[in-house]
Amino acid sequence: MAIPRFGVGTFRLQGQVVVDSVRNALELGYRAVDTAQIYGNEAEVGQAIADSGVAREELFVTTKIWTDNYSQSKLIPSLKDSLKKLRSDYVDLTLIHWPAPGNGVALQEFMTALAEAKAQGLTRQIGISNFNIDLTRQAIAALGAGEIATNQIELSPYLQSHQLTAFLQEQGIAVTSYMTLAYGKVLKDPVLAEIASKHQATVAQVALAWALQLGYAVIPSSTKRENLASNLLAQQLVLDTNDMARIAQLERNGREVNPEGLAPIWD
Repeated sequence: MAIPRFGVGTFRLQGQVVVDSVRNALELGYRAVDTAQIYGNEAEVGQAIADSGVAREELFVTTKIWTDNYSQSKLIPSLKDSLKKLRSDYVDLTLIHWPAPGNGVALQEFMTALAEAKAQGLTRQIGISNFNIDLTRQAIAALGAGEIATNQIELSPYLQSHQLTAFLQEQGIAVTSYMTLAYGKVLKDPVLAEIASKHQATVAQVALAWALQLGYAVIPSSTKRENLASNLLAQQLVLDTNDMARIAQLERNGREVNPEGLAPIWD
């Protein structure tokens, strides 16, 4: 199963806010929803999905295992708890949220436990998030080529991570971009504004279209229905070679998320 190109994210959304966001997204035609154990909103996401009337088999739901649950004894029970909150017998994709190299659980242990969750039918696909090249190589070595569906990583016009994305694409591992708008920082970029004006598009649409044209999946979030609808239109926006070249020049290693003790040494 392919990773959907366009989904809705739920990072930092809580309570009724996330219920409304996911409900609006599903009404607008989104069919992929991304959450995580640490977001503390799986139950609300599950509620929004249940209330939507959209058949479960039409949806692609992703969650992520938090670092406290990486041990072999905890990973599967924690995922089963996530499934209860999500009101589903399975998720479509489960990711290891951060490599967390210092948390005392070996990569081999948590990747093997994740593969066991897939074998038990708790998740259709498995993958990783925030892994560098070396750790991705280790994950491939642990499970075999073809088992890792995606690496979900921070990417934006300000953080393009050419080495890592090229490696992932060589390995046949889908790239999922989060924070594609860099916490909104790219929305004020004059180059992106010029490209947006040329195409009669929004800057957000340009940033998302840039990622899509590079072959990445995107999971932007919004609390506003109009922005959720507008973001979807990025799928129809075609940037030309000159646009893509100009955006390539915006690289500034502008990483927004780099938690100490959880993040790897970046490539």
